[in-house]
Amino acid sequence: MVPTDVQSASIPVILQNHDVVIQSYAGSGKTLAYLLPILSEVGPLKKKASSGEESVKKMEIEAVIVSPSRELGMQIVREFEKLLGPVDKKLVQQLVGGANRSRQEEALKKNKPAIIVGTPGWIAEISASGKLRTHGCRYLVLDEVDQLLSFNFWEDMHRILEHVGRRSGDLVQTHVDPLLVQTKRVISLESVLPSGPVNMSGPASSFSSSLNLQSQAAVESLPPALKHYYCVTRLQHKADTLRKCVHALDAKSVIAFMNHTRQLKDAVFKLEARGMKAAELHGDLGKLARSTTLKKFKSGEVRVMVTNELSARGLDVAECDLVVNLDLPTDSIHYTHRAGRTGRLGRKGNVVTICEEPEVFVVKKLQKQLGVTIHACEFTEGKLLVKEEVRTLDRMR
Repeated sequence: MVPTDVQSASIPVILQNHDVVIQSYAGSGKTLAYLLPILSEVGPLKKKASSGEESVKKMEIEAVIVSPSRELGMQIVREFEKLLGPVDKKLVQQLVGGANRSRQEEALKKNKPAIIVGTPGWIAEISASGKLRTHGCRYLVLDEVDQLLSFNFWEDMHRILEHVGRRSGDLVQTHVDPLLVQTKRVISLESVLPSGPVNMSGPASSFSSSLNLQSQAAVESLPPALKHYYCVTRLQHKADTLRKCVHALDAKSVIAFMNHTRQLKDAVFKLEARGMKAAELHGDLGKLARSTTLKKFKSGEVRVMVTNELSARGLDVAECDLVVNLDLPTDSIHYTHRAGRTGRLGRKGNVVTICEEPEVFVVKKLQKQLGVTIHACEFTEGKLLVKEEVRTLDRMR
């Protein structure tokens, strides 16, 4: 396997025990960029490379990976399991809400995993109960850090940061002189931050605002092979315009984003009524329903998955060739996050924003902030035509 640019840049500095902030476009291989160096120091790969003392040493939690959603956590665990194989996959355990807590605690006791992957609330809760000891942890990964350091997660994250990697009597100062890895380059994080130290013990907002890396790198976060379009229609016609869009682009695997669950359900109903296989993914669904939807979507049984921002956070569906915004994203950062579900690892992809006439100014603002061209288009005779092509066609008629 040939490493991607971000993997080539990240792995050496992580192996040199530097704290790092990895910033690269969606689908560039960031997950493996931290998984591989962790596995080189934790678990069976480390055992084979070291003396027999390692094998008799009592296993303890050596790595904690925190994700904002169950789906992203499950995805990370699957990547670990691919690398570890069936014999060693018990080295990793997922801790998520919606599953049987006593069963997860029993698995912790029985399997003695070295790596934990979970959501903030569940990790903090089980840790507080004394069933999860992370004081000897060597690696802490915050995947989708902007979400994890938001107000919603701060209380749980504060509890996690207080316990992870802090042995009794050895309060180690963490997050010292971190390096920023941006696809091909490695620089000091201080060089892009405002003057003054980053305060990890204060409110989440202080760290988030100090970092402020997401907004300054929104353009860098966009996969390079994407084409961007917007189409103006009336609110009641959005679902039908989505259907026309899917057919015009002959898209096989589509993620459509909406902001509200109720409208999301309506869109799925309308698509299904017109013969297009669609499914919903959102936080109100149970764990089994969400898992089933994802499985059907990845297998191609479902063509269009209609979801919201948080539920699709970090999802890696390589086959996704079209992202549609049925509702406008709140800002350029959320646009890049949504767009990053397609065009992964250098593949081609399309992003289409379906909006009403009064919302066009928001699209223009996004275009300016991101430094990309978002072409005005419409769907005519089963084809996507940019507005210039439409005008030419009208003149020919």
